[in-house]
Amino acid sequence: MEKDKLYKLKAEASKLSPIINIGKNGVTDSVVEELKKHIKANRLVKLKVLKSAESEKDLKDIAEELAERSHSTLIEVRGRTVVLYR
Repeated sequence: MEKDKLYKLKAEASKLSPIINIGKNGVTDSVVEELKKHIKANRLVKLKVLKSAESEKDLKDIAEELAERSHSTLIEVRGRTVVLYR
């Protein structure tokens, strides 16, 4: 992805609020389906990963799995927040 587009997406994402929380159950099929709906509607989505979700995987692995399963691009992981785009 181009650097300019990446910066624009990050700037746009900074204004968004997280719409999905990933909790202790981690990345489930229902979470992925909900994520797909939001990505289809909004294209740019911000998620919050709670500490309880990191029992088996670290934050970066969770973010990559979310991107892969939702057929989207991982834009940014900042703190406990993940930004995806399609």
